[in-house]
Amino acid sequence: MTGLNELSATAIVAAITSSDCSAEDVTRACLARIDAREADVGAFEYLDPAYAIDQAKVLDDGPIRGPLHGVPIGVKDIMDTFDMPTGWGFEPYGGRTVERDAGAVALCRQAGAVILGKTVTSEFAAFYPRKTRNPHNTEQTPGVSSMGAAAGAADFMFPVGFGTQTGGSIIRPAACCGVIGYKPTFDDLPLDGVMVLGQMLDTVGILTRDLRDCTLMRAALLGDSPDISPRAANDPPRIAFIRTRYWNEADPIVHTVTEDAIAALTAAGAVVDEPEMPEGFDDLGDAHATIMPVSSAQARAYEYEMYREELSDVFREHVEQGRATDYADYDRAVTLTRRCRSALDSLFDGYDAFITPSAPGEAPKGVFPTGDAMFNRFWTLLHVPLVHLPVSMGPQGLPVGIQLVGRHGADHKLLSTAQWVLDRLT
Repeated sequence: MTGLNELSATAIVAAITSSDCSAEDVTRACLARIDAREADVGAFEYLDPAYAIDQAKVLDDGPIRGPLHGVPIGVKDIMDTFDMPTGWGFEPYGGRTVERDAGAVALCRQAGAVILGKTVTSEFAAFYPRKTRNPHNTEQTPGVSSMGAAAGAADFMFPVGFGTQTGGSIIRPAACCGVIGYKPTFDDLPLDGVMVLGQMLDTVGILTRDLRDCTLMRAALLGDSPDISPRAANDPPRIAFIRTRYWNEADPIVHTVTEDAIAALTAAGAVVDEPEMPEGFDDLGDAHATIMPVSSAQARAYEYEMYREELSDVFREHVEQGRATDYADYDRAVTLTRRCRSALDSLFDGYDAFITPSAPGEAPKGVFPTGDAMFNRFWTLLHVPLVHLPVSMGPQGLPVGIQLVGRHGADHKLLSTAQWVLDRLT
């Protein structure tokens, strides 16, 4: 029998509302798994087991509170919580406390979630990792920056974790750890109370093991439908295969998994072709490499001034790159981005989703560097919704998957298409 900690958030809510188990039962099962594995995986920055159980007991003593009733959730440690420290992955801020929740956290509490603890983030949700390891092989990276959320969900410590993405910080950890990673349309989920790294890039998203949990979270946070709308049997999706300029830099296993997925989807009735991308699309990776350092230098100006020596070398250099960027170069990158967003939207008139790699290969070995977000950052810049689907394993025994890209604002349609795809690949 499946342990309660292995259930999806959707299944947990169903089990609790039908009185098959209690919120306390689920929380204790998750805590038992954490107790057994945390020393190896290191998913949590802050955890108070007794407090988590107290939250669950309160829920069990009252009526069903909302769509997340009894669901334990891991909260990335750049999202404010009134009852737990929020350290931003930066040692001098390790004991930092605030008096209120981030908007997304508050909405989850109101919907009945158990805020299990704070999950590890890399320094300022950027490049330099902290203690988390890949649960499939602790000698491999889990990716950054939503590393604790991805590793914890993959290792059955909790069903759902919050992540954020400025470049590839949801999709790449999801790919490394073999879980569902969902980055919504930019500005879709509330950013109130979330540390800023890139003002025109940052997006709150979800890491989970079950695609249905993404719509459940949308129900709690936005009031959207908790169900994934099924595609009709006679309505297979139209999918564009986008190799991008980075295709030849990906490992052979990525080519194989992506091409095999396309073959399987085509055999199942999907219409797949390779359209010509808008003018300037190939330059968007460089545009992101210009925009993000400028944004980071603006957002973290105080830390650069007051804690310069405490910053990692890689983050200090990132901020200095942004400070040294000529405004004319920044403005050209922003102008190109806006032009491509408009052109991309028109391209979606002919497609339900794009399919493209999520990462250049299996999770790299070691602590740092953690891999490259080459297949993610330009989509983040375009503000479109993304889903990583784990569909295979590579030669090192580590997960490999595919990334689906949706039209701006058409998240529910993307998730519906993703479920159709996943049902035919797993």
